[in-house]
Amino acid sequence: MKRMAFLPILLLGFFLVPAGPAVAAEVNLATTATPSASYTSSWESVAAINDGIDPPSSNDTVNRRWGTWPNTGQQWAELTWAQAQTLRVAQVYFFDDNGGVRVPASWKLQYWTGSAYNDVPNATGYPTALNTYNKVTFGQVSTTRLRVLLQSGQGSVGLLEVKAFTNDPGGGGPSTWNPPANLVTPLNEVWSHVESTYPDLYGFRNYGWDQVMANGGSINYCVRWDSSATVTAAQRDQIHATLARQFKKWMDVMAGHNNWPYTNVPVKVVGWAVRDRAQLQWSDNSVDIYVNNIRENAPQCAEPCGRFFNQSGNYPNCPGGASHHYDMSLWLTAGFGGGAGGDWGQRIGSEYYMSNLNTDNVHILLHEMGHSFGLDDFYDWTPTGVCCFLMKAGSATSITDFDAWMLRDWWRHLKSRYGR
Repeated sequence: MKRMAFLPILLLGFFLVPAGPAVAAEVNLATTATPSASYTSSWESVAAINDGIDPPSSNDTVNRRWGTWPNTGQQWAELTWAQAQTLRVAQVYFFDDNGGVRVPASWKLQYWTGSAYNDVPNATGYPTALNTYNKVTFGQVSTTRLRVLLQSGQGSVGLLEVKAFTNDPGGGGPSTWNPPANLVTPLNEVWSHVESTYPDLYGFRNYGWDQVMANGGSINYCVRWDSSATVTAAQRDQIHATLARQFKKWMDVMAGHNNWPYTNVPVKVVGWAVRDRAQLQWSDNSVDIYVNNIRENAPQCAEPCGRFFNQSGNYPNCPGGASHHYDMSLWLTAGFGGGAGGDWGQRIGSEYYMSNLNTDNVHILLHEMGHSFGLDDFYDWTPTGVCCFLMKAGSATSITDFDAWMLRDWWRHLKSRYGR
């Protein structure tokens, strides 16, 4: 898949920042508790949830795990202390073997009042990201029991580790940057390559990161329908749903990690661009319609509404105002093979997209979305110790652990521009 260029670049300068005073680490109170659960598979162990071992991934095949296969429905695991603990933060690492045990459809934290279990107050949200700790902060409680209540989805449920703190230790895991040991070297190689290849890496301000942060945790799309085929209202909604589902896969990688502020990043399609209005077989006004506005020999939504053309974030000439602006385009082109991606959005074949509306991983689209967040191609080299991952085209069809940590590494290096 070809990576299409970002905007022109500037020279980069470097400076050193003096180190601040050391801050005492928060104590993980979970390790002093006694674990228990609603059910535990005979070959698993509930002791896994607070043994203090940071999992290498959600499909940990080395350390102990707590799982409930074949039981489904509502399940729970909890920590019980001999004396009441003051709690404000918890971190949960889900067990998911991509088989019988999967991340839950939903979950929440409850605390024991002395006579009943209540939901923790003012929870910040309950992310379900794989291969990382999912952090929840909440209003202070004093309790002898903290329960993780899980509702199964695609399979049974399980946990690898639960941590509990009086105050926020920062980040989504045991530290602000905690990749598995076997990925440290290849991640450093990738970042060194990125810095040497893209001299305006830090000066460029239209990555997907910039767009999500500018919107306060959402993203807007325009669909460029570069095809002569007609589209029904049902197909329009399916196209949107597939786009949102694929985008969520990347955002779930970030949820709860390293001060990433959002547990969910909604995707809204605000406009459709087409050559002939008659191709769009709906009459409602749920999206803006742009007819025969041609750029690059393809229909596009209005330039005054596009972030690519208005990177200040102001849209004074956009019909309908800033709420109708689009950050990226989903460019669906008839007969197009492979894909392309960048800060402007993603381009893939319309036939490929329409034939994969119900596919779990639309891997070409996922690959191109990675480019929109800055991730590179790997046509001529492979980082040490890794072989098959989504951004190395043709070697994987879903986001792997290495892809996830590459994305998090971008956030690690760029998050200071957003005050995180």
